[in-house]
Amino acid sequence: MQPSSPHQAEVAHLVRRVLYGRLGRSVPRQAAGPNPLVVNVSARHGHLTRDAVEVLFGKGHELRAMKWLYQEGQFGAEESVTLIGPRSRVISNLRILGPCRDINQIELAFTDSIALGFEIPVRNSGNIEGTPGCMLMGPAGFFEMSHGVIRAAPHVHMHPDDAAYYGVANGDFMRLQVGGLCGLSLNRLLVRVSENVKLEVHIDTDEGNACSLQPDTPVRLIS
Repeated sequence: MQPSSPHQAEVAHLVRRVLYGRLGRSVPRQAAGPNPLVVNVSARHGHLTRDAVEVLFGKGHELRAMKWLYQEGQFGAEESVTLIGPRSRVISNLRILGPCRDINQIELAFTDSIALGFEIPVRNSGNIEGTPGCMLMGPAGFFEMSHGVIRAAPHVHMHPDDAAYYGVANGDFMRLQVGGLCGLSLNRLLVRVSENVKLEVHIDTDEGNACSLQPDTPVRLIS
């Protein structure tokens, strides 16, 4: 399923840079480091195990890539589910991201949890012990999650070269300074270092709306 090099998301990013350059505007990146800094807003979504996918979409079902994401091999799937929360409040068309993982995890924004009527903790991805659960409904059946609903902590994915440049290590925290008319600073940005990633910050929709993040909004990472 994965497109050949260059990666589709990378091509989209390069095209965006060219277009904004012709308009005399800059994309949200920091040029000083070894790699361009990209800040992306993650809308609510789910990660599922293969077993959960089969319960929700049918035996032997495989997630189908609809949109490739900035990180290599990651995609927004064609598949979506209905999330059923407390008192039968629902969120429809919750997008599933692929590929499958070894745990089931739902990532929502704070305003999503208000709409559903329950509290969700801010957690690092994968840290789901003691978190609320929910019911998922797909075209082939229901899947009950006893836990795994979180608000993802804002974080930055880094290659070791980027970590060395900024003088940070996996598990450290940094500050993201966002400019523009609604400029703000996120002071607890978790560093996640891996060999196979590009430099990218993930914030949720509440955080993105708060700073009115646009393609030309200036951003800066501070150790």
